[in-house]
This record gives sequence, structure tokens and C-alpha cells, in this order.
Amino acid sequence: MKHFTTEEWIDFVNQVVPQHEQQTMQKHLESGCRECAEQVQVWQKVRKTAANERNFQPSGEAVRLAKAVFATAAIGAQPARNPVVELLFDSLLQPAAMGARSTTMGPRQMLYRAESYQIDVQIEEQPSGRTLIVTGQLMDVSKPELVSRGARVTLSDRRGHTTEMVTNQFGEFRGEIVDSGELELSVFSPDQPPITISLRHALGQTSGE
Repeated sequence: MKHFTTEEWIDFVNQVVPQHEQQTMQKHLESGCRECAEQVQVWQKVRKTAANERNFQPSGEAVRLAKAVFATAAIGAQPARNPVVELLFDSLLQPAAMGARSTTMGPRQMLYRAESYQIDVQIEEQPSGRTLIVTGQLMDVSKPELVSRGARVTLSDRRGHTTEMVTNQFGEFRGEIVDSGELELSVFSPDQPPITISLRHALGQTSGE
């Protein structure tokens, strides 16, 4: 007695075999082949179970909740990496001009690079001697044709006092803060983690970043 393969019985149950072959297989079952009959029963149960699964669809609210849970888990599993800040230029490191008085302190100019951003910073002292004026410009060197407008910039003395700034249409920012010796500049852009630059001893020595 010829037995049919598992693949053939799966096609039989799913009704995708030719008509004449289906009749032949049906006659084979009616002849009393126990082995093939058991295979057919198994695949009929599988087909019925798969058909019933389509009737159990989760609600839209359940789907949204599941997506939110997985999104939160992904954020927790992959913490944002702070961009590496590189100091490209610091006027404080440049040799003083011949004949210049060593006690004279002019504005300090610095240029930083973090990922695709370039940050130009200038620090100068108010006549009072305690307040510093910090000005700068933010530019994305990967998209020089686009101005880094509307980026949030925070200047902190790391003692609870901050100055909030927003870059203008030229990517420029300006703020004033009392010099604590521990100043910190942070740039927040929508497409990457915050960029943090240490301005420790802003007019006395090189920055820590």
C-alpha cells in the first residue's frame, strides 16, 4: 500500500492539491490506513488552531501599551552616550605677543568640536571683575548650509545658578553669569544628547574638557 508524504497530507488538509489527487488520497484514507489517518488528524488540528488565532486580536489600547513598554525598555537598555568634546583652539594657550604685559587679560577665545557640531566660545570679564560675558556660535559642520537656530544653551555656575539662552538666526548665543570658577556650558539639540563643556577657571587656565 502506497503511503503519502507529510507534505502531501499538509496540502491535502489545506485543500491545495489537484482534484484527481485529492480523490486518490481520500480513497486511501477510506481504505483504513491508520498511519495516514493519524497524520491527517494532526494537521487538521493545526489548521483549525491557526484559523482560531485570527479571531483573537488585541485591542488598540493593548498594542499601544505594549509598544510603550518596549520603547521604554530599549531606552533604559541603551543609555545615551555623551558626545566627546574636543578642544580645537584656545587663545589662552597661544604665546603672548612680544612686549605685551603679562597681567593684561583680554577676552578668551575657544573653539570646540563635538560630533558634527562646532562651538565657538568667547569669554570676557565685566568691569566689575566678577561677572563674565559668554558669547558663542553653534554650527553643524555636516550641514553648513543650515543655521543651528533655536538650540537651547545653558550656562551654569554648578552652584544652583544658571543662565538660559537660545541661539538666534545665526546660531549665536550670549549670556552673563557670576564667575564661580566652576562654570559649565551645555548645548541641547533635538537630534543628539547634550554637549557639555567645562569652563572651569574660565579666565585663569584651560578648560577641563
